[in-house]
Amino acid sequence: MTSSRTLRKGSLAALALSAALVVTGCSSDSDTESSSTAGGSEGGSDANLAITFLPKNLGNAYFDTSDAGGEEAIEEFGGTYAEVGPAEAAPDAQVSYINTLTQQGVGGIAVSANDPEAICDALNEARDNGVKVVTFDSDTNTDCRDIFINQATSEGIAQVQVDMIAEQIGDEGQIAILSATANATNQNAWIELMEGMLAEDHPNIELVDVVYGDDDDQTSFDKTAALLQTYPDLKGIVSPTTVGIAAAARYLSTSEYKGEVAITGLGTPNQMRSYIEDGTSEAFALWNPGDLGYLAAYANKALIEGTITGAEGDTFDAGKLGEYTVDADGVVLLGDPYVFDADNIGDFDF
Repeated sequence: MTSSRTLRKGSLAALALSAALVVTGCSSDSDTESSSTAGGSEGGSDANLAITFLPKNLGNAYFDTSDAGGEEAIEEFGGTYAEVGPAEAAPDAQVSYINTLTQQGVGGIAVSANDPEAICDALNEARDNGVKVVTFDSDTNTDCRDIFINQATSEGIAQVQVDMIAEQIGDEGQIAILSATANATNQNAWIELMEGMLAEDHPNIELVDVVYGDDDDQTSFDKTAALLQTYPDLKGIVSPTTVGIAAAARYLSTSEYKGEVAITGLGTPNQMRSYIEDGTSEAFALWNPGDLGYLAAYANKALIEGTITGAEGDTFDAGKLGEYTVDADGVVLLGDPYVFDADNIGDFDF
């Protein structure tokens, strides 16, 4: 994996332009499938550019946005877009969808894995049948896919969250982490790094608990309430999941803890806007999930057409995002995290 980059708030104008290009996807409360076709393959190629997005679960605003970015890209290069997925983010819930896609003979799958191992056999069966597999947001084991689109380095994501909570609580006091599912590859990697950074650089901050909201709004809301009851001296909550941070902020916004307990982590501007504006949260971070899905689609296209194999040093074109290079272990890095606060959140709409 690539090394950590220097964190910064970045170019507001550039990210604002990128964010403006994101379109909102549809959501559902049950297992479903949607598809759209934009003509044949680019340039008259015989490549099978039927690409299906398989998020952790449907009805999740984060994946609505990321998958809509994938649809935008696929329409640009003349492929066929579809989205399928489970209603809940269980470890093996994606297996049946992968098996069906293999039987249907799709050209590519873009999947955010609920578990690093549970879907490996199904993905490798798909690959044995010629399907190209791109993971994004949350990876599988490296031998189960062709490329992983990493939203940012794990070190960068962990560091920006540690920096934000330290600043917001004056670098001392008790904090807790509200994560997604206990098996989520990305969440666990970030948390492990955060624990190390806190121990090394912030000795006066005590991480008292890590709890799991299962990327479910009500569960995350309830876990927030339980944390505050269990730890009356809690100074802050870090939630490295868009569902969790919004649910925690919703609880805090109407409680006695508003303004007393900090909430930060990873969220989207549209989810967190009201909580930034009313002072429930000072700042949070993320990348552009629409760009993440967009890049995953273009990487899948390059694999299907044989432009790249997923080897280190491969390069491919990603439309409006420009050229990207495949790093070690088949990882492609989208970019650095971006911090949203009261000064800039009004410039974004995703």
